[in-house]
Amino acid sequence: MTNTSQHPYHPIIYARGFAATPTEIEETVADPYMGFNIGSTKSRQAWTGDLKRFYFESPLVRLMSDHDYEDVFVEGDDLVAAETADKPIPYRCIVIYRYYDEASKDFGTVKGSPIQHFAEGLGQLILRLRDKICANPDNKMTPEDFRVYLVGHSMGGLICRAFLQNTKLGSKEARAAVDKLFTYATPHNGIDMRIVRNVPGWASFGDVNNFNRDRMAEYLDVPKGDDVSLVRNFRPERIFNLIGSNPRDYTVLGGISAWAAGEASDGLVRIENATTHGPGADGRDVKSPRAYVNRSHSGHYGIVNSEEGYQNLTRFLFGALRVDGILDIDDLTLPQELVTAREEGKTVHASYQFEIAVSVRGCQWQMTRREVRENSAIFRKYSELFPGTPGTERQPDRSRSPHLFTVFLDPNKSVKKSKSVSFAFDLKVLVPDYQVDGSFFLTRHYEGGFILRELVLIEAFPDPKAPSGWKIKYGFQDINPGKPGKDAEIRTITDGAAAAPGLAFDIPLEQKTRPGFRGTLRIEACSWNSQPET
Repeated sequence: MTNTSQHPYHPIIYARGFAATPTEIEETVADPYMGFNIGSTKSRQAWTGDLKRFYFESPLVRLMSDHDYEDVFVEGDDLVAAETADKPIPYRCIVIYRYYDEASKDFGTVKGSPIQHFAEGLGQLILRLRDKICANPDNKMTPEDFRVYLVGHSMGGLICRAFLQNTKLGSKEARAAVDKLFTYATPHNGIDMRIVRNVPGWASFGDVNNFNRDRMAEYLDVPKGDDVSLVRNFRPERIFNLIGSNPRDYTVLGGISAWAAGEASDGLVRIENATTHGPGADGRDVKSPRAYVNRSHSGHYGIVNSEEGYQNLTRFLFGALRVDGILDIDDLTLPQELVTAREEGKTVHASYQFEIAVSVRGCQWQMTRREVRENSAIFRKYSELFPGTPGTERQPDRSRSPHLFTVFLDPNKSVKKSKSVSFAFDLKVLVPDYQVDGSFFLTRHYEGGFILRELVLIEAFPDPKAPSGWKIKYGFQDINPGKPGKDAEIRTITDGAAAAPGLAFDIPLEQKTRPGFRGTLRIEACSWNSQPET
């Protein structure tokens, strides 16, 4: 019988990001926690740059104070590496994968180790940790039931992927122990710069060619090409991608890196390169859950040492409910002037941007935010939403419906005795960009305007009698502020965004005045962490 007494609080292994120079490597190995202990007193409150003091202690401290995790350093020893058996390791522990020790002038014996070597070392670390934990009788854990979470920042996420995907790197039993992978700002599809595009394979300085797509295809064991973000041999929905959208606060190389990466980046990794996908159980392509936060790659405004990062991390690891929001669009109408222009035989093009921000009840931060001014809004051309021949009746392509968000919710963090979980999302469909015969149409255009905006509230109540164990209500902030009071008419699903059985319900939306909108918010939910992965 499977031991579930510890679930979902499994050991956490953290793998830090890239260090290019010997000085950076020495600074890294001098820190026992390799950056996972770094906090911040600074927070970007708004896109304008206005500052608000906010004390974030660090992911390490918060996991210890909020979830009773412990480190593995006792009396100067790393208990995982130590040979002594008289100092047991608790199950709920945090382990730092110190792969850069091998490249240190003080501790190292090798130079310029490839990612394949680091990936193999990760597998060895997992098995050693498993044996140490199972040897502690207080943990009541067997090797078969042992599970571990991997957390990787930047290149650390690629090391984790290489271990999970490439069956030549490490053992099957070590991979089977991994329950989930959380990645901060990982260049899953490589690093691109303004001038050289993808980092060239010949760029050997500091092993920066680790981010060349041909090189990545080798250690990730995927076909060479423009997309190496493909996940194999591990379920893509068990990987979370946290994506930064703030390049201006990434000060490496005096800001040159941020300039080279461009506006739609975290200062090093472009937004378009920071996600993963792969085949689900039925073979169809599944996108990994993700969130967008206005944080830079590292530094005082960095993505790891942020409240937004910590909240996404812990809810993905320990939460009980996953909720996805998809916007199915049935009709988008044009201003009358453009209808007339099209009837006169002129060529009319339209493109749309969708902004979304998700907030959890009782909290002052956002789980995810995608905005035009942060270069992270969702973009669709009309021809993508409604493919077909101009002048004919065109049916919507649901595969191009904007996926607005994925959030994980934890009843243990509920502010109510009922243990209900609740969140709100602010959706905006911005005024479209129109072109008529190649020229922009700006009549009655106001920058930042929208054709639809709704603040939707959703609350889920644990209910063992309800489908998937949850009863759900929703509402609109402008009608009943703070109180979602309408019962959702739910249906069961087997093939939603989560690639797992769950429930769904629809919220109709319409704006009749031209330029108008008609569509449906499709909300999908499924239980999360209901049982250990086997």
